[in-house]
Amino acid sequence: MNRIIKTLSIIGMLGAVIIPYASYTQAQLLFRNTITGEQLDLSFAKQGEDTQELKHFLNTGENLYNNDENVLEAGAELYLTACSGCHGHYAEGKLGPALGDDYWTYPKNKNDKGLFETIYGGARAMMGPQYKQLSLDEMLKVMSYMRSIYWGSADKADWLTDEQRANFSPAKVPKDYEEALKRHQGQS
Repeated sequence: MNRIIKTLSIIGMLGAVIIPYASYTQAQLLFRNTITGEQLDLSFAKQGEDTQELKHFLNTGENLYNNDENVLEAGAELYLTACSGCHGHYAEGKLGPALGDDYWTYPKNKNDKGLFETIYGGARAMMGPQYKQLSLDEMLKVMSYMRSIYWGSADKADWLTDEQRANFSPAKVPKDYEEALKRHQGQS
């Protein structure tokens, strides 16, 4: 995998602007930091496979791994390693928020491009960037696993196609999340 940084020069009314990119991530989409809005430099990511699924995602924002039974086990293992310490083993939430419900701390995470940006570049509080821990392709596998355990409303799942939304069946709500929700509702 070629990880040499190249530059593009864009000449406009304001002069030349230099934009860094890695040759293997020639994305058509612009990826932005969830908090600052600054462009993410994908060349910092941990080295990994340059798959067709990754290339497709970088150009469309569509994660082809979603609903792919062949990657869910790998996505689950990666999730347990990289995410469960804060988000819980069943995405029920611990130090970080639950990831399987339909409440989004960052509404852009309702679609795969937004979720990728948050995972790659981090967010507020303890959510640090994951680009040194996970390769770009591994991030997509984690995302597919997270989508597979979603127990929220199909109407709030922007990553689903219309056909998938019509046939959506939510995952089982983790017991810890259900109990915490009942305690919270009892306090309100």
